[in-house]
Amino acid sequence: MRKNLKWAIPLLAAVIVLVVYLYPVPRVPFDELFGKVDADKVASLKAFRQKHPLQQLDVDGVQWEYVAFGQGNETILFLHGMTGAYDIWWQEMEALQDRYRVISVTYSPVDSLAELSAGVRAILQQEGVSRVNIVGSSLGGYLAQYLIATHPEMVTRVVLGNTFPPNDIIAEKNRSIGAILPYLPEWVVIGVFRNSFEKKIYPAAGYDELTLAYMLEQSYGRMSKAQVVGRFHCVIDPFTPPDLAALGIPAMIIEADNDPLVEESLREKLKDTYPSATVHTLHNVGHFPYLNQPEEYTRLLTEFFAAPVPQ
Repeated sequence: MRKNLKWAIPLLAAVIVLVVYLYPVPRVPFDELFGKVDADKVASLKAFRQKHPLQQLDVDGVQWEYVAFGQGNETILFLHGMTGAYDIWWQEMEALQDRYRVISVTYSPVDSLAELSAGVRAILQQEGVSRVNIVGSSLGGYLAQYLIATHPEMVTRVVLGNTFPPNDIIAEKNRSIGAILPYLPEWVVIGVFRNSFEKKIYPAAGYDELTLAYMLEQSYGRMSKAQVVGRFHCVIDPFTPPDLAALGIPAMIIEADNDPLVEESLREKLKDTYPSATVHTLHNVGHFPYLNQPEEYTRLLTEFFAAPVPQ
């Protein structure tokens, strides 16, 4: 009896640990998450997803998802942040689709900017696009800078929203969590983000219900731990920033004065890195102004892209 008990206790402990580790991320229905969001916004998002089903492309054995639609001689590539997806830009894309072809991607779980870049460029090639305007926010803005640094010939103009330049600050501040992130259970990783959405993102966005609902949807099954880990690695992936002025690439920086995820020192560093960029500072809109202030965001994009590119 004692001999059997000797083996049973460690086995039971192992099973308990395994169950806890593999505990699934809970799922919450769309209508419950978006219950407090304006009905017209909800209907618009649902209609967008139905009208523009995801296209898929295999890039070096990794499956990528994206949408491409609209009309016009120029293309705008939308690059989301660390906790976004292709349709986080749906309001801007719908507003611009009559004047531009628009493309938006969801990042696959890759671990470097080089791999992100390869996926994005493969999608552009698939769609027959050789030159784009880029709108990138947060990680997407960081990726936009990397694309210009490595492939400047493909970029006409760039919008850097709520983002940061190459720096040591983010890596240093997140060194501990970055080291243990790959080993944490998925439900813990996603839960940490969910807490941030509720405690930081929501208040900074003026308690905007759409912003909270979209972020919570990401944390209830749309975003995986593998994507989170890969995107974190990309956020701290170093590179030498491009000289936008020397390259002749017009740039616009859109920042928020109360951004809870991009601290003031990083916002200032971004402006110092790209002194030729025009700067628009939005007030009390948080980290996702294209969600909670889409009309103003679209106006800024429209005016910027309408201006002629210096020859």
